[in-house]
Amino acid sequence: MQDKKITIIGLGLIGGSLARALGERLHIRDITAVNRTQEAIDAALKDGCISRGFTELDESIWDSDIIFICTPVRRAVELLELVAQKAKPGCIITDVGSTKAEIIDYISKMPNAPLFIGGHPMAGAEKTGYTASFAHLFENAYYILSPSKTSDQYSMDLMTELVKEIGAIPITLDAYEHDRITGCISHVPHIIASSIVNLVRSSDTPDAKMQMLAAGGFKDITRIASSSPEMWENIVISNKQQIEGILENYVEIINNFKEYIQTNDIKNIYSFFETAKNYRDSIPTSKRGLICPLYEIVVDVVDKPGIIGEIATILGAGGINIKNINVSNSREYEQGCLRITLHDSESVNNAFELLTGKGYKVYKR
Repeated sequence: MQDKKITIIGLGLIGGSLARALGERLHIRDITAVNRTQEAIDAALKDGCISRGFTELDESIWDSDIIFICTPVRRAVELLELVAQKAKPGCIITDVGSTKAEIIDYISKMPNAPLFIGGHPMAGAEKTGYTASFAHLFENAYYILSPSKTSDQYSMDLMTELVKEIGAIPITLDAYEHDRITGCISHVPHIIASSIVNLVRSSDTPDAKMQMLAAGGFKDITRIASSSPEMWENIVISNKQQIEGILENYVEIINNFKEYIQTNDIKNIYSFFETAKNYRDSIPTSKRGLICPLYEIVVDVVDKPGIIGEIATILGAGGINIKNINVSNSREYEQGCLRITLHDSESVNNAFELLTGKGYKVYKR
């Protein structure tokens, strides 16, 4: 793997993190990046995670062994035609898009289709762009591989091994099954979160009391509504057939619940919440999914001068970096009032041990 020549088209969060991971974990020395802006290329060259970079497709990339297209789905489909014409025979072309059927269908219709394997690393971060990238982004994250008509066993085995080496968990899924699953667990939840925010926005009073009180639990359940509108417009159009069907199912569930309310059907109202709770509680927490995790602890403290500095000092002395710290004014659904956002699950566990050891009441989110 060390001798493979890699090209990454699109040096954002995913592309940048791939470049870092391939260099640090697989010790690949020949990594070329193609990006629309020179800024990210200059930063990556300075970091030493790419060998060379271009703002347009360059002749030097056509003898690559693997080409990663790390752009939105629509742009990836546009690039595919050009890359397919010029890449050397046997070059594995792959993408990292959130939908798979559209690009796999495109490959199926190409008369001289290239060797293509659809890819989708189920990992992300709150910030985007190359500056937000890091080598361990893919650790314990599922990485979907969707074969096309041109995939062979060797290329699938190679990509599977590469995915393992960057710390991810490879899963092979048919493109349509992938889009149905991601539609349910990511795409429609983002639509619902945004619709809830728009509901409150349109229902708010002129003095914005709803906005003022929409803290704590409300911000938690709608956190994903802060995602990039451009990205989600792209995803929804690319996966519209699956999303339409899932939304119909969702509307049916809501209509049924509305009927339970109208008929005072206490049994089904209880069952609605009980089945949801049981299913959610059974979802594993050790793996990373499509929606970025939030690493938080909540500390129950007395409101007194210097308490925030006291907590920050304990964590700082323990080598724990705080991303954010704020006081929760809405405590209807949670214990504690000091919410501390950290970088990863290890930091959460270490902070929990440190603060409980000092006698504080601490709750993991």
